[in-house]
Amino acid sequence: MTILKSEVADGIARLTLNRPEKRNALNGELVAALRGALHEVEAARVVILTGAGKDFCSGADLAELEAIGTMGPEASLEDAGRMGDLFLAMRRHPAPIIAAVRGRALAGGCGLATACDVVLAEGDAQFGFPEVHLGFVPAMVMTMLRRKVLEGHAFELVTRGERIGADEAFRIGLVTRIVEGPEGVDAYAATLAERPASAIALTKRLLYGLDGASFDEGIRRGAEVNTLARLTDACRDGVRNFLK
Repeated sequence: MTILKSEVADGIARLTLNRPEKRNALNGELVAALRGALHEVEAARVVILTGAGKDFCSGADLAELEAIGTMGPEASLEDAGRMGDLFLAMRRHPAPIIAAVRGRALAGGCGLATACDVVLAEGDAQFGFPEVHLGFVPAMVMTMLRRKVLEGHAFELVTRGERIGADEAFRIGLVTRIVEGPEGVDAYAATLAERPASAIALTKRLLYGLDGASFDEGIRRGAEVNTLARLTDACRDGVRNFLK
């Protein structure tokens, strides 16, 4: 069975975690497959990430995690590094990445959704970082989580380890929008795909590139991207059409 399904149609790539019998738990093979698939769909205008079956992703494959833990700190660091490389690849991907969440997105699965640019949740979706109950820490996602939600909400999510519903996740900023089924995801993705790809890519790169930048540096980078955008065919055509 293919552990990750990849489809591209009308400029929209759909990557589906395909371990429904394990609630799409993340193991080394699936993480590597995701990283490779993102590289293969760099030309897509939008990427949708979803899970097969009833759940988005239940987190790390605990059986594999336990096995790696017995191999010593170097093996654990290498494994964590692979997840970190995936998050970096998602951040640097030129297209917007949408997490389409139904059912449970827990632990590493919630982290995977948080790493996406947009999180669309169906009404039955559940989110949470229950790692604390296992004496573990959701360390790899912390960098993105504290940028998505207020610090106090982030602290509560990772220290209490409770599940929250889609409405609460939307209230605190973990979820971008609540949608009605796959149709809502498809409609959102189609609208985003209509936007000029060059403008989206430049916007994403600038927005995330401002992390840690001073005010002066931010203005300078904005001027550079402004100049790059003006040189694109999409911008020239857009201005010309507007003037007409």
